[in-house]
Amino acid sequence: MSGTGALRGRVQAEDPSSLDEVLVKVRRHRTHLSRLMSAPDATRLVLGLLYLSRRAHAAPGAGVPTWSWLLDQPAGRGSAIRTAVGACLAHWLPATDVPGADAGTRSLMPVPPPGSEGPLHALVQVIGSTQRVGPLLDQCLRDLSADQAEGSHYFTPVDMARLMVGAAVPRDGHRVLDPVCGSGGLLVESHRYVRDRVELDPALSLQGKERHAHTSQVARMNFAVRGIAAHVFPPGDSLAEPEPEPHDIILANLPFNQRDWAPEDKPEDKAEQSARRPAAGPVPVDPRWPEEPPSRGSADSAWIQHIAHALAPAGRAAFLMADRVANSRQPITRRLRERLLRDDLVECVIALPPRVFGHTQAPACLWVLNRDKSARPDWGVVDRRRQVLFINARRAFEPVPGSRARRLGDKNTASILSTLAAWRGLSEQGAAPTPYIDAAGWSRSCSTDEISGREYSLMPTSYAVEPPGPTRDTRSRIERLKLELVHQFEQMGQLELQLLDALEEI
Repeated sequence: MSGTGALRGRVQAEDPSSLDEVLVKVRRHRTHLSRLMSAPDATRLVLGLLYLSRRAHAAPGAGVPTWSWLLDQPAGRGSAIRTAVGACLAHWLPATDVPGADAGTRSLMPVPPPGSEGPLHALVQVIGSTQRVGPLLDQCLRDLSADQAEGSHYFTPVDMARLMVGAAVPRDGHRVLDPVCGSGGLLVESHRYVRDRVELDPALSLQGKERHAHTSQVARMNFAVRGIAAHVFPPGDSLAEPEPEPHDIILANLPFNQRDWAPEDKPEDKAEQSARRPAAGPVPVDPRWPEEPPSRGSADSAWIQHIAHALAPAGRAAFLMADRVANSRQPITRRLRERLLRDDLVECVIALPPRVFGHTQAPACLWVLNRDKSARPDWGVVDRRRQVLFINARRAFEPVPGSRARRLGDKNTASILSTLAAWRGLSEQGAAPTPYIDAAGWSRSCSTDEISGREYSLMPTSYAVEPPGPTRDTRSRIERLKLELVHQFEQMGQLELQLLDALEEI
């Protein structure tokens, strides 16, 4: 079994093919595989091959299966290629019983089914024909996200990731956390953002947590293929307990209206806790919500408080949240907004365009929290304490060519980030910061006193209002009807789940 030297020689000796041709071939062979197994499993198997192309290398004579050995497997030998792929994955993916390894990595990879020999062999050869696996990886992650969108396991689009990271402004040496990391896209973008500015491999501490084991595996492979040092914790629930250490940057594409996030303790658990608890003294309080526990019916407010509690003294966070949390009149949600403003944590709220996510039609906002909004070096020259910036980017989208889908796009992402940077007095590369001016229908800076007089509403469309006119009135009515319709659909879904729960108890 040969090593990396033979691999380089093999790639250089082959006729080069254009990247577009390689992408088309990989997608075609993945489609063939998906006829024999589920589409997500087929895509994860392709991700596994990309992982092997970068990690399955050893010194000659080491006696272990390598990528170059896999490339040398002949076509048309029954199940040989399936066996070879399985052997490579079994050797190079970390196993459950390896000390310090993330749990379940090896056993989670789908097994190539009978009949997959042709597509597998072709995939190995086409992946081995190029050194540019980054675009292949991006394509696979987009495909996997589309396959899983209906189950809400979609991944953050690239333009949205750039907006979130650009709003948080990570710096070299920062501790960055994504408590719902999915494929790890926000951490990958953080690494790229800092690397482009320091022009070196950044000294970031990147940490990701993911509840679903298969998705956690995808994140680990994503980092490994890109050569990014990041730690993905074993699969688990981030809300189960507070973060043990503070973080400079927290990025999260949060699940909206997550139900049953904190189920009641089982009777035996309560009895055990009671036996361990001292006879006197108060019951320990979760430090994330010392004043009031969040609703058990929805995790929205729990996530916000979990993130706020985990921020370092000058830490910043950028996370996605459904519109209803910004303007809900429910007492528990309104009191949460009141506490956030009282602690001067809210820096910016951005109303995003509808239908820019694959998993939901519900409108969403990007929230930016900041524990220190004062003027300081390497941040901004304007003191923004007791102030909040609202950006109404509802119409900042562009159509995706060839489909009815929408996306932010690079131009709109840059416009939002430029507005936020001007408000902060933040400049890049020594240039003088651009002065900030409110723009009707786009952005407005408000004091926390004004916000408190509006029942602590954090809905950008209530502050950055378009000038009066027939067009605005018509659009407002349409948007209001859309919001009401989406709200009704959400209520119907919740009632359906409650009915199913009640039927289960009969």
